[in-house]
Amino acid sequence: MSQRQVLQVFEQYQKARTQFVQMVAELATRPQNIETLQNAELSQAVVDAGAVPLLVLCIQEPEIALKRIAASALSDIAKHSPELAQTVVDAGAVAHLAQMILNPDAKLKHQILSALSQVSKHSVDLAEMVVEAEIFPVVLTCLKDKDEYVKKNASTLIREIAKHTPELSQLVVNAGGVAAVIDCIGSCKGNTRLPGIMMLGYVAAHSENLAMAVIISKGVPQLSVCLSEEPEDHIKAAAAWALGQIGRHTPEHARAVAVTNTLPVLLSLYMSTESSEDLQVKSKKAIKNILQKCTYLPALEPFLYDAPPNILKHVVGQFSKVLPHDSKARRLFVTSGGLKKVQEIKAEPGSLLQEYINSINSCYPEEIVRYYSPGYSDTLLQRVDSYQPLNN
Repeated sequence: MSQRQVLQVFEQYQKARTQFVQMVAELATRPQNIETLQNAELSQAVVDAGAVPLLVLCIQEPEIALKRIAASALSDIAKHSPELAQTVVDAGAVAHLAQMILNPDAKLKHQILSALSQVSKHSVDLAEMVVEAEIFPVVLTCLKDKDEYVKKNASTLIREIAKHTPELSQLVVNAGGVAAVIDCIGSCKGNTRLPGIMMLGYVAAHSENLAMAVIISKGVPQLSVCLSEEPEDHIKAAAAWALGQIGRHTPEHARAVAVTNTLPVLLSLYMSTESSEDLQVKSKKAIKNILQKCTYLPALEPFLYDAPPNILKHVVGQFSKVLPHDSKARRLFVTSGGLKKVQEIKAEPGSLLQEYINSINSCYPEEIVRYYSPGYSDTLLQRVDSYQPLNN
C-alpha cells in the first residue's frame, strides 16, 4: 500500500469522525418538534446509541473544530435532565472538559464552560462533580476574558454551582469568586452581566454571612449601577431581586443597600407604568425585603412623601420600631417634618398602619402631636379670634 493510500485511509477516518460528531450535535440541538424537545427524546436516543463515550474521545483529539463540536454536543445532551447529565459525567467528560478551560480558542472555551454549566445546574451532586474536577480558581480567569461569551458562560457556571447550597456558595466565596464576578459585572454590559447579577443574588440569599461577603466585596454599589443604567427591564429585575436578597437579613444588611440610594430607584421602577410586570413585582418585593429590616431612618424618610399606601405601611412600621428607643432620632423626626407628615396620613381605624402611627405618636408629648396635626393652626387662629384680653 502506497503512502498516498495510507493517508487517504486516515483522511476518510477523520472525515467520518467529524461527520459523526456534527450529526450527533445536530440531533441533540434540533428536535423535530416541541414534544421531542420537551421530552429530550432525541438526546436520549443519542445516549442510548452509545455516542457519549465517543464524544468524550473526540474532545481529547487535537483538532480544535472536532473539540468544539463534541463539547457543544455534550452540552446539549446534559442540559435536558439530571439523568442525561449523569451519563456525561459517567463517561468521564467533566475531567477532560475542566482541563481545557484555559484553552486559547475562545469558541471552544465558551462551549466547555457551557457544558460544565449544563451538568452543574441539575443537582448538588452533579455540581460537586464539576467542582471536584478542580475548576477553581482557573474558571475565574475566564471572567477577565476578552470574549463576552466566555465571560458570560464563566459567570453562568459559577452561578449554577453557587445556587444549590450555602456550602457550595461558601466554596465560591473562599475561591475569590464573588469579588471576581463583581469585577466582571463592572467590565461588561447587557446580557453578559445577567448571570453574574443572579449569582450574587443566589449567594446572598443563602445566609447572613454570605450576604455580608457580597457587601464586603462591594457588590451593592455595582448592582445599584446595573439597576440604574441597564436599559433592559429583565436585567434591572435581576438586579432588584439580588439587592433584595442582600438587604433582607439584618438592619446592617439593609443599611448597606439603603445608603447607595437604591430604594428611591426601586420605588420609581415599581411605580413606573413603563416597567414590565416582572420588574414591578421584583422591585416591590425588594423594597419590602429591605424596608422590613431597615432602621437607617434618613433613607426611609423620603418614602413618607412618595410611597403608595402598600409601601407606606412598611415605612411607618419601621419608624414605630426605632423612634421609641432613639431620642436623637425622635428630635430629628420632628425638625425634618416627618412627624407632621405622619399626622397627615389617613389610616383606617384599627388597621396595622393606624397602630404604627399611634406607636409613633406615643413617643411625643400630646401637645406636640396636636401642634403638627392637620387643622391645628386653624384651631389656634379661632382661639385667637375668640380670645378676650383681661384688660378689656
